[in-house]
Amino acid sequence: MRLLQKELLLNECFPLWQKAMTPEVLASDFDVRGGDWRAEDGWLIGAHRDNSPGMVISREDFFGDVLLEFRASTILPCTHDINAMWSGGWNYETNTRGVAYVGGLQGWWHGKVGFEKSPDYKLNAANPLFSFTPGREYFVQMGSIAGHAFILIDGALVLEVTDPDPIDTSKYGRFGFEAYCAHLRFRDICLKRVVWKAVEEHYDPEF
Repeated sequence: MRLLQKELLLNECFPLWQKAMTPEVLASDFDVRGGDWRAEDGWLIGAHRDNSPGMVISREDFFGDVLLEFRASTILPCTHDINAMWSGGWNYETNTRGVAYVGGLQGWWHGKVGFEKSPDYKLNAANPLFSFTPGREYFVQMGSIAGHAFILIDGALVLEVTDPDPIDTSKYGRFGFEAYCAHLRFRDICLKRVVWKAVEEHYDPEF
């Protein structure tokens, strides 16, 4: 998979966290910070009615550049906001997400594939071009390489953005999922180490 000046070697990315979702795994490996979350039949199911991030986050940090993979869908009649975070932290004093990268499908109030960086949200990118079907299951891959963030849906690159002030992934390494006024389900969750190689970009003359 080609990014700007990079090639993702997806077949060489290796798991850092990969477990079947059960009530025991949810209790031991994750911290519910908002909304109602449960594990059922291999799914992580989240519901949150407020216009705020209902979060479940990993208890463990996984430092370095990562790729978060999962399959997900909205649970009808919910139609929006399949969201996840990586390279993140949590502010327990305010009970809000701290530094983190956040990606999502059918969000940002207008049905967009998007990306944002918390907690100041001054870095945002989004577009309305992906044709989303509520209730349909999607295979999602999102992550970053030294602040070069990307989102793939069903194997296609739909968004990439470069952060001029990358998160220090030696300090922030938690991942998680968000229900923002949404009812969602996630399965086949796997956090991987990103493997990639640099590519020298150029054009060949066409005339």
